[in-house]
Amino acid sequence: MSSIPGVPPIFPAGKEPLPPGFTEEDRAQMLQAKKYQDYMTMGMESCVAKTVIAGVGGFGIGAFFSLMSASFAYEDPLLRSQSQSMNTRQKASEIFKEMGRGMYRSGKGFGKVGALFAGIECVIESYRAKNDMVNPVAAGFLAGGILARNAGPKAAFGGGIAFAAFSAAIDLFLRREPSDDD
Repeated sequence: MSSIPGVPPIFPAGKEPLPPGFTEEDRAQMLQAKKYQDYMTMGMESCVAKTVIAGVGGFGIGAFFSLMSASFAYEDPLLRSQSQSMNTRQKASEIFKEMGRGMYRSGKGFGKVGALFAGIECVIESYRAKNDMVNPVAAGFLAGGILARNAGPKAAFGGGIAFAAFSAAIDLFLRREPSDDD
């Protein structure tokens, strides 16, 4: 095959040269792995996938926070006096039911916030075709406004400003340059 200087050779699809140490029998496995890698990349770049992942992750984190804070909820002396008539099994059952309800309620709230923010940010990023500080701030403003919409326009605007500021602070922290002190 003759090549023109400065121009890379062009190979037909599936006939590219193999990396060192691979045989022709390995080509099918490599192409299969590449196909699945492309599927995973397309899935992770999808706004729907990002929204679902953020919602499920938010649900899990919210439930975990509620589980951790539930251990403080049952040391109330007034609550203790109300449950004197129950035996230990009934008390434990009631405590676990209440913990489950709290975990679901908190997880649902965190999941809703995470999914809403991630979905809006992904749509803005896709529309603008840029990955900069404007995306999380705008997404935070919209998500905060949507979450506070039932309290009126003033609260929706305030919620948007607060969520935008929080989103900017978090994104600035995550985008900071790592220190060179090793």
